[in-house]
This record gives sequence, C-alpha cells and structure tokens, in this order.
Amino acid sequence: MDDHLITSPHLAAPDDFYESLIDAHRDLTLEQSHALNARLVLLLANHIGAQTVLQQALDAARHAADDSTVRATP
Repeated sequence: MDDHLITSPHLAAPDDFYESLIDAHRDLTLEQSHALNARLVLLLANHIGAQTVLQQALDAARHAADDSTVRATP
C-alpha cells in the first residue's frame, strides 16, 4: 500500500466528478450540504484506510485553508 498522498491531477474525468459533486448538493439546505460533505469525507477516508495518507491530506487541507484566509491588518 502506498503511504503518500497523491496531490497531482489523478482523476480520469475531473469535470464529470465535479458535476456529480455539485449535483449531489443541489436542493440541499446548508446543514444537509455540510452533512453530505462530512459523510463523503468519512466514506473516502475509510476507503483510503492508511492513517499516514489521511494525516497528509488533513495537513494539506489545513495548510490550504490557512493560506486562503485573508487577515485584516489593524
């Protein structure tokens, strides 16, 4: 089993997946949309299974969130 997170493009049809993801959220409330995302994350984490890969993904996602936060200067 590979224990490294793949961060380069790896989806065979990324636009198709994105469309499916958007369709899955269509007509949901914000709360339902968040719940769908949480279930999807847990399902995919279970599929991946490797704690080292999951931790790399968490770290990368957090780093991206930190980088995208605009901080106001006083």
